[in-house]
Amino acid sequence: MSLNKDHQQRLVELAEASIRHGLKTGRPLKINLAEFPPELREQRASFVTLNINHRLRGCIGMLQAIRPVAEDIAENAFSAAFKDTRFPPLTSQEFNDLQIHLSILTPAEPLSFTSEQDLISQLQPGIDGLILQEGSRRGTFLPSVWESLPKPVQFLNQLKQKAGLPANYWSNTISVSRYRAESFG
Repeated sequence: MSLNKDHQQRLVELAEASIRHGLKTGRPLKINLAEFPPELREQRASFVTLNINHRLRGCIGMLQAIRPVAEDIAENAFSAAFKDTRFPPLTSQEFNDLQIHLSILTPAEPLSFTSEQDLISQLQPGIDGLILQEGSRRGTFLPSVWESLPKPVQFLNQLKQKAGLPANYWSNTISVSRYRAESFG
């Protein structure tokens, strides 16, 4: 389900407000869901990606829809700014240079494949987000990652590494699911 431009803008403003609130209070913005239209109260999984000067500054999200999308965005925006362990917490000085990018995910669907080459042949660059799992190791790449890793082999190898596996790792127990994302911001 696509969101209209007004709903997209409302979510971007919500993400920004949650980060601003976090800078002042150290907590995510609590929202009143009754103030949001029905489309933004539906349970949807989302990711919030923060960039400064086109460089990653934080990215946190949910792969499964467990709460209303407006609440998910407020929580994930706060977490991307202050709890992404790859970065120190966002500072007030950085806030003005922040670019906020939102991704609303479709439910993930398992892919069926017989080999690594079969999996690679099914990937749709620029469209698919992937979740790769092997035992307790798991990693995901949003569809936007195709911009920096445009070749399916490269995309898959880097995803394996993100999951804590060697790039050349393969086994018959790897599972991969595909999702799409509506991205804006």
